[in-house]
Amino acid sequence: MKTRGISIAIVLCASLFVLNIESKTLDPYKVLGVDKNASQREIQKAFHKLSLQYHPDKNKNKGAQEKFAEINNAYDILSDEEKRKNYDLYGDEKGAPGFDAGGAGDHGGYTYFTSGGPGQSGFNFRPGGMGGQEGARSFSFSFGGPGSQRSFGFGLDDIFSNMFGGDMGSGSQFGGFGGFGGSSRSQSRTRNSAKSIRSINSQMYKKEISDKGMTWLLLSHTSTSRGIQYYESVIGEVASSLEGAMKVGSINCETDASFCKGLGVYPRNAPRLFVYSLKSSGSGALVEYSDDLDVKRVKSFCQEHLPRFSKRVDLDHLDFGSQSIGGLPKVMLLSTKKDTPVIWRALSGLYRDRFVFYDAQVRDGSDPAVQKLGVNALPAIVGWLSNGEKHIIKTGISVKDLKSAIQDLSGLLDTCEKKNKEAASQSKREQSEPEAKQVPLITGSNFNEICGEKTPVCVIGVFRSSKTREKLEKVLLSVSQNSLLRRQNVASGSRDSVTYALLDGAKQQSFLNAFDRSGYKSSDKLLLAYKPRKGKFAVFEGEVTTEEAESFISSVLSGDVQFSNTRQKPIAK
Repeated sequence: MKTRGISIAIVLCASLFVLNIESKTLDPYKVLGVDKNASQREIQKAFHKLSLQYHPDKNKNKGAQEKFAEINNAYDILSDEEKRKNYDLYGDEKGAPGFDAGGAGDHGGYTYFTSGGPGQSGFNFRPGGMGGQEGARSFSFSFGGPGSQRSFGFGLDDIFSNMFGGDMGSGSQFGGFGGFGGSSRSQSRTRNSAKSIRSINSQMYKKEISDKGMTWLLLSHTSTSRGIQYYESVIGEVASSLEGAMKVGSINCETDASFCKGLGVYPRNAPRLFVYSLKSSGSGALVEYSDDLDVKRVKSFCQEHLPRFSKRVDLDHLDFGSQSIGGLPKVMLLSTKKDTPVIWRALSGLYRDRFVFYDAQVRDGSDPAVQKLGVNALPAIVGWLSNGEKHIIKTGISVKDLKSAIQDLSGLLDTCEKKNKEAASQSKREQSEPEAKQVPLITGSNFNEICGEKTPVCVIGVFRSSKTREKLEKVLLSVSQNSLLRRQNVASGSRDSVTYALLDGAKQQSFLNAFDRSGYKSSDKLLLAYKPRKGKFAVFEGEVTTEEAESFISSVLSGDVQFSNTRQKPIAK
């Protein structure tokens, strides 16, 4: 066995001399064209650009494949924190130079043999070359073991294959060396770059992906898939730019073949990319990406397949205060964007079963439709509870990054949903109390029904606090039962001549401004008698008791109260 090991060493050295190869260590910083203090972001960008330029599938020129290997090797070193640190300190990503297990030491430029652990034996010719000749540069290669390098970049694969009569990747062992098989360089890099991409199995797919509302970019591969590191680097770049709106995952079809075949994503020679997203029908689907493997194009493809559950509408022709759909609250995004923004599309997928989504393009904040909604800055989100009550959820939205913006807006939607549930509970309580239905709260959806032109007189109790509301409600409930104050009007048939309602003065300030410029801001509560047909009104601002309210309304009906003209027709929100 010892004689055989010596023979191998002699043959290897002889082969190197015959080939007369001037060995060299390529500077990874120079290969990628980045500075030594470059950030990981800068390194990744440089790698993407060069990989696309020299990828063997794209570049058929002589030397492109070798250049591509150099680029990948350089990225393998600089993208790994430990390897980069070792290279910066010692000029070798494996650590300090040494003999047999890598002990530190300067060998004066002479050849030395290293053993970096099981299966990582190798020859290394340091500066000075063989025999200490000045001017020669270093050359190194390794054998076998996990993470060992199989591709030497200058045609020695065939030499070793012919010499030992087998495939370098077969995993066979020869003589005293710990196996020439092991993992290839590309597989080692795959493991490094795959750390940031989540592994997906069948259980995780059903639990976290299928019909959950989040868009996923999925990579299917096997250990023999070509160019997997480049795929993963592109995916990482896309995931970073769309973080929050989508997630990424990797499916190993070698270890979970039945899962891949069931999904129809089993890879061929190269990995395959798929986007999983929800369609308008509510069901999810996988769509394969088949264009050039370019970050911008993959990102565009992902954006195209984000959910589309938000309906684009025209503000001038919609009544958002009308009855809700399935008891769900409504939310609408107002922006100057021509198309539905990415953030809103992502949220429409995540909250598709909890809200009805709309979005509208507006010119700017001076748009009459925007001002009518009470919005003072764009972009803005307006919501309507299932009872028709309107809420300004957020105005002047600023986006620092996609992830934090989606998180912030998700919190606001959660709050809106909570308010809707509280309103729904209140509505159920009111429905169980017949008397409470006689004093409705004025909103944009019911104003015409309560105080429209068919109503002779509308008596409105205006409040600015929950405590005041309770008092007014009791008074109006009592007054409304008085038959003298509900007398029928001959012209309107069976309709009562007086209707009663409540109004939230704090939220309906523009409504009150239609009667008086001050909007009665100083009044905590008041009674407002409004004649819609004549555009006239009268106000009682004293202590509102049942007796005083009855007296005021009687005077209104008899014409003993002085009326004023409204400044404009009131509009409820």
